[in-house]
Amino acid sequence: LQYYRSTGPLNIRIMESSEQNCEFQTVVSKSRKRKSTRQPVETTMEVDELQVNAEKLPKFASIDSSIDIPVQSQRIAIPRHRYTPLKDNWLKIYTPIVEHLKLQIRFNLKTRTVELRTCKETSEHNALQKGSDFVKSFSLGFDVEDSIALIRLDDLFLDSFEIGDVKALKGDHLSRCIGRIAGKNGRTKFTIENVTRTRIVLADSKIHLLGSYQNIRTAKRAICSLILGSPPSKVYGTMRSVASRNSSRF
Repeated sequence: LQYYRSTGPLNIRIMESSEQNCEFQTVVSKSRKRKSTRQPVETTMEVDELQVNAEKLPKFASIDSSIDIPVQSQRIAIPRHRYTPLKDNWLKIYTPIVEHLKLQIRFNLKTRTVELRTCKETSEHNALQKGSDFVKSFSLGFDVEDSIALIRLDDLFLDSFEIGDVKALKGDHLSRCIGRIAGKNGRTKFTIENVTRTRIVLADSKIHLLGSYQNIRTAKRAICSLILGSPPSKVYGTMRSVASRNSSRF
């Protein structure tokens, strides 16, 4: 039996059949693939564009150790208060410069300077710079044992600054500032040297530092804090925390 019922614009068809059993049938949906209008992007680049022309690149010859180093000389001025220490430690200064760096050295009495010069036996290109740094550090007030580290190690530097660069002080204020940096019997200066692994020389209002770049920066911050008026106890705590942080990185 088939029944038709009209409900407005829609027609619903109801179909009943007692003889046939209703079964579900899977309907296969026909999906239409849309044609993409985008054009494919060329991802491959020409090999000629990526490769650099080898003829245009500069060609450097390999460094030959047998090349003769040109004769060069350098002079280091010695202040008056370092004449006597230079005379007493002349043999200690002369030995590493001549035996290790293969340089010629002499002290000019007229100009009061130490003169260094390369020769045929000089094998290192930076030997003259190392020798001049060694003599200069001794002239600034460092010991020979500390200055000789500039010859053996490559990551050591010299740095100098004045108290007036940090804060303008005069008279008794300057004297008290120098006393804060030195401490009682030099305890503050020795503490900064041991914690930061540097060497410090206080020459009136000038301060000279010897050490690696990172250690010099840590010591300079501590000294600047003392110049600005911070108490030594506070500077010690800050300095130790920074030093431990730097050591943990390595």
